[in-house]
Amino acid sequence: MPPILSIQGLSKTYAGGRSALKSVDLEIQKGEIFALLGPNGAGKTTLINIVCGIVTPSGGTVKVGGHDILRDYRAARQMVGLVPQELAMTPFESVMASVNFSRGLWGKPRDDAFVQKILTSLALWDRKDSKLVTLSGGMKRRVLIAKALAHEPQVLFLDEPTAGVDVELRQGMWQVVRELRDSGVTIILTTHYIEEAELMADRVGVINKGELVLVEEKNELMRKMGSKRLVLQLNKPLSVVPPQVSKYNVTLSADGNELVYTYDTKAEESGITRLLDDLDAGGVHFKDLQTSQSSLEEIFVGLVHQDRK
Repeated sequence: MPPILSIQGLSKTYAGGRSALKSVDLEIQKGEIFALLGPNGAGKTTLINIVCGIVTPSGGTVKVGGHDILRDYRAARQMVGLVPQELAMTPFESVMASVNFSRGLWGKPRDDAFVQKILTSLALWDRKDSKLVTLSGGMKRRVLIAKALAHEPQVLFLDEPTAGVDVELRQGMWQVVRELRDSGVTIILTTHYIEEAELMADRVGVINKGELVLVEEKNELMRKMGSKRLVLQLNKPLSVVPPQVSKYNVTLSADGNELVYTYDTKAEESGITRLLDDLDAGGVHFKDLQTSQSSLEEIFVGLVHQDRK
């Protein structure tokens, strides 16, 4: 099946010579949730704005559903919905009128039942007649999502969609995202809440300094690049790491009550058995142990830090 979004050799250089994107290649399949991560200024918003027709690329090609964004602009743009970071809306317009207007912009006939479904799913139906100026920041963010969905797009871009939204509403919004994905809508999101990407995304892309550093299936990325930690809770506190285990990647907690062993998940052997044998031989005993794997956030920070060297 051809990708719903195909990006090849995409570049953007602004006036003054600043290069925002450098030959980005990316394919996204229909119905997946793709998380695009990167530090501020990495090129995330520029990439989204090019696909959505807001910014003109300097080079490369972008196709949405097979439609070139430059040669077949109207067909390509009609397949895309965008929830921007900014909360720019007409302040004295009602919620219902604002969403209906967005639907009409794309030549869609008025459909109050469809708009009601969107507003209900976003917990906005009881505020349908409220002026936008009276809404909280979180509610305005949800109105932006409703406006982006009004013309029934096949690809939905969420650019920091939960910024300023409280935890409860954020969870509700992600339930809406799951339902959209289940209906066949492709979701591409940027977020600073990396735990959301870890929870929601099928694949993850990391962009830094305008270059796509990595694109990987989320679980495979964590398997390949993640590390595991074995935490040993000691019977008696130590002042230093025992010399017999100094050859291992072991650290001692500040209070001396825990030894932390970090090991590579890709290695053929973890080394745990040898470590425990050496501790026992040295008279160091523990009362409990637990393991944990590095999070997507730790992997992301490591990738960006490595790319800056």
